[in-house]
Formats: sequence, C-alpha cells, structure tokens
Amino acid sequence: MGLIAALTPDLVQQLIRAEEIPLRSTLRPTPTVSAVLRFGASVGSVIQRHAQLGRGMDHARRLIAEHEATGRSFPSGLVIVADQLSGGRGRFQRPWHAPEGGLWMTVVLVNTLLPVSSSLYTLAAGAAAAEAIATVHPGARLKWVNDVNINGRKVCGILCESMRGPVSGEEYILLGIGINVNNEAFPPELADQAASLKQLLGREVAVDQLAGRVLAKLVWSIGLLHYEEQQILAMSDAVTLTDPELFEQFLAGHRHPLVDSWLALSDTVGRRVRFGYDVQQKPLFEGVVEGIGCCGNLLLRLEDGSRISQNSGEIVYLD
Repeated sequence: MGLIAALTPDLVQQLIRAEEIPLRSTLRPTPTVSAVLRFGASVGSVIQRHAQLGRGMDHARRLIAEHEATGRSFPSGLVIVADQLSGGRGRFQRPWHAPEGGLWMTVVLVNTLLPVSSSLYTLAAGAAAAEAIATVHPGARLKWVNDVNINGRKVCGILCESMRGPVSGEEYILLGIGINVNNEAFPPELADQAASLKQLLGREVAVDQLAGRVLAKLVWSIGLLHYEEQQILAMSDAVTLTDPELFEQFLAGHRHPLVDSWLALSDTVGRRVRFGYDVQQKPLFEGVVEGIGCCGNLLLRLEDGSRISQNSGEIVYLD
C-alpha cells in the first residue's frame, strides 16, 4: 500500500510502521522499540497547516496562551507547518528566509523531563532532521549545534526556545525546524552559504513526505529522551534520587545514545573552528573540536592548549 501523500498524523504513523520500527529493531529488542515509540507518541498527533505565518514560534506562543486562558489542556506534540513565513527568525534574531517550497515547522512539547535530559532537546531535533534529510541525500552532515549541511552549504537550521505557561507555569519547548527543500532563490548574502535539496539533487523532493519522515524520526528521538531518563531513574539509588545535585551528576555521567546518533551524522569533531555565542558579531575563541560531551556540550581545545566545554553558542569551520 502506498503512503498517504499529505502531511497528516496518519502519514507519520505509516512511516513509523514502515521505516522506523524495522530500522530501530535492528539495534534494539522489539519491546524496547515499542516502549520508546510510546514515550514519543504525542509528536505529530495534532498537525496544523497554514498557507502563511509571520513566525511559527510566535504562533505557537499565542496558541499556548489561548489554551491556558480558556482552561484547555495544550496538546503536547502539536506541530505547526507553514508553506511560507514572512517574519522568520533564526538564532540571535537573524532573519530566516522562508519562502514557498521549503519546510517550515514548529513542534511544541510540554516539558516533563529533568534539566539534564532537557538539554538534549536540540540534539534530538537535529538527529531527526539529519536522518530524514539523509534518506534523500546521503551527504547530510550535522554541524554543532544543529545546522545540517551538504557539501558545506546549509540546508537546514534548528532553533529551540522555551516559555512558561502564563497560567499553569508549565515549561513548553518550541522546536523550530526549517529545511530548504524546493526553494531555489536565496538573498545575495546567503547564496554561497545555503542550498536547497532541489538544487543539490537536480529534482524536486516531496515536501510533505519529508516532513512526515522528520516527525516519525522525532517521535523516536523524543521518546528516547524519556525512555533513557526512566532507565536512569531505575538505576539510581535512593540517596541519589533525593539529592538533586547528586542526581544531576549521575545523569551527566551517562552519555546519552542520542549523542551517539548525532555524532554518527556529524562532521564537527576534529575540525578547526571559531566559536562564539554570536560568532558572526562576537567571536570568542579558535580551536579544534575534540568531541561532544554527554549532554551535547562542545569540547574544544584552544590554540594555547587549554580545553573548554561549551553548552551553547555556535561555530564556524575554519578548515
């Protein structure tokens, strides 16, 4: 039976059955795969489609406020997709070019994870997007924190924001995923840095099929965050569980399998880079990336031989 063409929760479920379960079952027992997918099942269970939005993150924030103001429970895992964005913004409020032909998606999650696990949301989204893009172009590579490049040109960017519910006080995680799919025109300042899958492949890519595949893989990644946290909770002794600082140290000492998944698709380790929190405007260090830590942090050896670890920021490859 062929897959549904339009992006719907049914398409996401079809892709999970047809692709994710067979893939993940080659490495993990079937009961574990089922458990992980149950933990992530809310992702893509509700999908909103818009012809145009200003900014997906802003729309998500309005929806959260509206739900809480009227006493309604927000559907965690809700996905907002726009055919184009007129006010897209990336990191540090940089304009994000988001015309028709691309995939512009915001996933909203109610955060129930512990802080150390929550620090991996961005890597979870990056691994899902890169794995999905690699199914249509095997040259997809992740650059820390979460750009997906092909042949050195950016095809995907990911932004993670959070907010507190104005009534509930609950924390919401907003994952913005933007992929250049069939859009071919870029502003002059981006023309040499960005590319679309259509330009690189010489053919169009089915946007909704790719979106469904990103969500199917995000079901796995988000589910894995929750599953692994439960496993660690089960392994922790009573003293660790009752001491927040000890528990944080315990979690940080166990490298998450999502980090390994991310590394398998990355070309960052071993590269000479320039680092900064806004590296274009305020570069801070230059050095060689020695690895990625247990919480997705960048491990950098500076030119003077000293070593630092950074949990946030961005890099530019110098080699």
